[in-house]
Amino acid sequence: MMLEPIGQLRQLPAQYWLLAVPSTIGAAVLTGIPTAIVPNPLFTRMVPAGPLNYAFWAVTSVLLGLVAATYFTKSHAPMIGEGKVAGGGILSILAVGCPVCNKIVVLILGVSGALTYFAPLQPLIGLISVALLVYALRLRLRQMRGVCPVR
Repeated sequence: MMLEPIGQLRQLPAQYWLLAVPSTIGAAVLTGIPTAIVPNPLFTRMVPAGPLNYAFWAVTSVLLGLVAATYFTKSHAPMIGEGKVAGGGILSILAVGCPVCNKIVVLILGVSGALTYFAPLQPLIGLISVALLVYALRLRLRQMRGVCPVR
């Protein structure tokens, strides 16, 4: 019986998890610093992060780490899901980031527009990001089926 791709995670070798853990930490740092979820001297938030910001940051970091680890498998098949990973990563930054710190949003909508229109959309953006990353992970795991050894 064929396993569902997400259920396949339990059967991946230890080497996969040794790559997934640092990839998850890297994704958390790469998304957390510019969005100032992780306090740092380079970036500051004008609007404090809320519980949903932290939740989407954690979930998307884990998903990005799991997907990143699939790219280290021995496979000669073409890489699939790359656009979904990139889209999910970009959307996760938009979902987690401060609405008035995003210069493009402020340029288009202004500060009051960013708070009035963009901020309420951030949870939806976060859900779309998670959906894209889950879909990309499913595609990558489906492609890996039978090709578990890690480089």
